[in-house]
Amino acid sequence: MVKIIDVFHSYSGDNCKLRKGDLKELINTQMSTFVEQIQDTETLDAIFTDIDENHDQEIEFGEYAALVAMVTSACHSSFHKE
Repeated sequence: MVKIIDVFHSYSGDNCKLRKGDLKELINTQMSTFVEQIQDTETLDAIFTDIDENHDQEIEFGEYAALVAMVTSACHSSFHKE
């Protein structure tokens, strides 16, 4: 839990929100083992839109936590398929 919070804060800066570029860097750096690297703008836009629940063009901690939960759930499912 602490690591999830620390990662968010290391990318979100003082305002405790992720912008699109922050999210891309976080995913490509911290989740690259589980999520393909984001190479194109369309993929980043789709992910950002899906998790930006309040449509404020920033990702708050709760929205980030939902992304972490989705990635964790997908990884859990894939481990059972192997």
